[in-house]
Amino acid sequence: MSEEQLIKGCLNGDRKAQEELYFLYSRKMMGLCLRYVGNKETARDLLQDGFVKVFTSLDMYSGTGSFEAWMRKIFVNVTMEHLRKKDFLYDTVDLDNIMTSTDDDSIVSKLSAEMIMDLIQQLSDGYRSIFNLYAVEGYSHKEIGEQLNISEATSRSQYARARQWLMKRMEEI
Repeated sequence: MSEEQLIKGCLNGDRKAQEELYFLYSRKMMGLCLRYVGNKETARDLLQDGFVKVFTSLDMYSGTGSFEAWMRKIFVNVTMEHLRKKDFLYDTVDLDNIMTSTDDDSIVSKLSAEMIMDLIQQLSDGYRSIFNLYAVEGYSHKEIGEQLNISEATSRSQYARARQWLMKRMEEI
């Protein structure tokens, strides 16, 4: 079935279409969930929550634009909601005191994508979520602040700290 047929089937309550849609996107969405939370069990729970939200909100998809992008936004929101409930701490830091390496590109180019993802998984929940939202998903610090109920400055400082931590670990490898 085409994506359009799957969506129509899901809207009509067709279990086979729902199953196919799930299997078509579950790996990508699981990867997204894993980027934001530290363990597979929580990521699996968020995957299920995200698909429930997708299926119950499917009538809101306009049919314009990428369906996958529409789903990604739902999954990001589900993971952010989970992290807000956890109420993890955000420490602020003076950005002027953060040093950045001029050799960033050369360090990163020496590491495989898998090694970089492993390092990102080692970040605390707060650092990891903001790093992913900003560097991977492309949200602005203002948007991140609104999503997580934090200030824009806190988002910036958490991103800077995450980046600093990652660069330090990459230099050690």
